[in-house]
Amino acid sequence: MEDVVDNSLADSENENAVKKTNLVEEEGLGDGDSIVPEVGMQFNDEKEMFEFYKRYAHDVGFPIQKRNSKKGDDGLLKYVIFTCSRKGQRNTNVVGSLKPQPMTQTDCKARISTSSNVNGTWRINTVNLKHNHTCSPSKSWFYHCNRKLPAHVKRKLEVNNMAGIPLHKSFNSAVVEAGGYENLPCVEKDCRNYIEQARREFGDVVSFHTTYLTNKYDMPFAPFVRVNHRGQSTLLGCGLLSNEDTDTFVWVFKTWLECMHGQAPHGIITDQDRAMQNAIQIVFPNTKHRWCLWHILKKLPEKFGYNVDKGNIFSTIHRLVYDSQTGTEFEKGWGLMIDEYELHDNDWLAGLYNNRAH
Repeated sequence: MEDVVDNSLADSENENAVKKTNLVEEEGLGDGDSIVPEVGMQFNDEKEMFEFYKRYAHDVGFPIQKRNSKKGDDGLLKYVIFTCSRKGQRNTNVVGSLKPQPMTQTDCKARISTSSNVNGTWRINTVNLKHNHTCSPSKSWFYHCNRKLPAHVKRKLEVNNMAGIPLHKSFNSAVVEAGGYENLPCVEKDCRNYIEQARREFGDVVSFHTTYLTNKYDMPFAPFVRVNHRGQSTLLGCGLLSNEDTDTFVWVFKTWLECMHGQAPHGIITDQDRAMQNAIQIVFPNTKHRWCLWHILKKLPEKFGYNVDKGNIFSTIHRLVYDSQTGTEFEKGWGLMIDEYELHDNDWLAGLYNNRAH
């Protein structure tokens, strides 16, 4: 199919275009009933038009990208071409490649070209719906244009990264929570890229494995330290063979402080061990002490495995700790959860709530 070009619309065509636009807004897209792009369709802005074409591409089963664009004299975007991502050709004469990358560019000509008028309304000017490759709706979720990292997944990755949790475990946890890979709008590579970017901006988690070093109690220890791009450090916790003696942690923290030339950490993230809390108050009285959220949440099956509403309780707690934007929102949601599932006598939840500042 060649590009369909229409440079002049009659009044009747304008009316049809308006009707089609209304149809897009009223019926919506998805479930295999996406509206096919046609010349003359109009949209309120570029974003609305892009989302329309992306939804169509998702249902048909091909990836899209913004290929070309042009701004007017006023600096505003006036012209955009959206194409199938398999447009173009890859150079096959790569020298020295033992494992060449699979060919994804097939010089596909499928595209739409669009422009805006003086009122800011966008119109489809040309359409080519023919692809020279197989389209696969079942793989649409895998295409880069359809993938995104949800906010709650980002927060979980950040928390687990600070706690030293391997990324593949964090991703698998997100998959289970979403109910399967097909329900998670991202892949493990997206998560890895996000964490690598965060590490470049804020620093990495460094583990000093001093297995063969012992303190005066003959117990090996390994402090976990986060150092950001400004050289500031955050002590994330220590692994010991025994954690019942406050003096042990006092010795560990003081020794670590000496190694840092007296520079106290801005924050410390640990589990809920009482001896460690006491030692932190002694050695780092002005440091913010927080409990590791990952260690808390992994106790949910143990604490609520008997409850008939355990699935709903799990999801509610996850939503509260990861998605609450304000303290007020959290407080309200927590109270509703306690009332709905009759958890007023749960000592573990009561303890967490009383110590929520951690």
